[in-house]
Amino acid sequence: MQLSSILNRFSEPETLKMAKLGRELRAKGVDVIDLSLGEPDFDTPAHIKEAAKKAIDENWSHYTPVSGYMDLREAVCTKFKRDNHLDYKPENIVASTGAKQSLANAILALVDEGDEVIIPTPYWVTYSELVKIAKGKVVEVHTDLSSSYKISPAQLEAAITSKTRVFLFSSPCNPSGAVYSKKELEGLAEVFRKNPGISIISDEIYEYINFVGKHESIAQFADLKDRVVIINGLSKGFAMTGWRLGYIAASTEVAKACEKLQGQFTSGTNSITQKAGVIALTADLRPSMEMVEEFARRRRRTMELVQEIPCLKCFKPEGAFYIFPDVSAYYGKSDGQHKIENASDFSMYLLNVAHVSSVMGDAFGEPGCVRFSFANSMENIEKAWGRIKLALEKLK
Repeated sequence: MQLSSILNRFSEPETLKMAKLGRELRAKGVDVIDLSLGEPDFDTPAHIKEAAKKAIDENWSHYTPVSGYMDLREAVCTKFKRDNHLDYKPENIVASTGAKQSLANAILALVDEGDEVIIPTPYWVTYSELVKIAKGKVVEVHTDLSSSYKISPAQLEAAITSKTRVFLFSSPCNPSGAVYSKKELEGLAEVFRKNPGISIISDEIYEYINFVGKHESIAQFADLKDRVVIINGLSKGFAMTGWRLGYIAASTEVAKACEKLQGQFTSGTNSITQKAGVIALTADLRPSMEMVEEFARRRRRTMELVQEIPCLKCFKPEGAFYIFPDVSAYYGKSDGQHKIENASDFSMYLLNVAHVSSVMGDAFGEPGCVRFSFANSMENIEKAWGRIKLALEKLK
């Protein structure tokens, strides 16, 4: 059987690959601690689950509009007004089966073959692969610890060419944890004002998981707002990963384009999830904030544990629930059986020797780093980093 050439354009997500390897070891009886996946280890808040049960009892069980129920899209607009002081109408909103589909819709709606998409590193693994599926060209702009993993206006301006079509970034960032301030976004906005043909995809899925202050969206600049596609969803801030509900806010033109694409892929997303989503977006955010408070405690403890390992250089994350240390000091070292040549070797060494799963930085555009999640219990975090420390001490 001959398969489509589209499969050769992109790679399997390393996040899912490492999780799969961890599950395989666990199935053999190995006690693997998972620090690879970006999934809150909390249950969905009770009031959201009750809304879903009510929706089932009320027989919300039929096909849904492609862009989402009207009350859900109104709830998204309410959220944007309450949290971000942004005015959107339901026609600007398209709900999808997770923020990943929202992102795919936006990229397929905006990128043609040969178009360039600027993506600051490090970036979420799926960004580059979706651009490749659309036959676009990924233009990486490297950031590092010295810049707190944020792109500067000068770097952005230098990367722009006549073929630049989209700028794609996240704040808070997966995997670095970088969070852009209003002043930093204003600097980027000045560059975009000089280049009116560029659209901006702003992934804000970690909006609530912010340890340094108020979330700032680049859509707040009124003259840029219609060029911005905001990607968001319920997975991270509401512990609803399996419910699969993401959404975009965009100009009516882009929203209609995304709706047209989605109509041929999945149509409307889950009816029960949408009804639960209305409550999630409009009710008390206290359960989400309590979850963030726990993430802050885990971040603090994780940083303490990482600082006990002298060869790891690590940025203190300002948001999301990952650390992304530079592990390149271990390249060339060996325990006598395993030699570390790159980030992939480093992650596999920890999986097979320390029995802790992580994700190699190559997948995020930074081959000197490895991503570790702290979306796990404090007990598992302490246990995992104890194992990691012992394993790394064996490398000479």
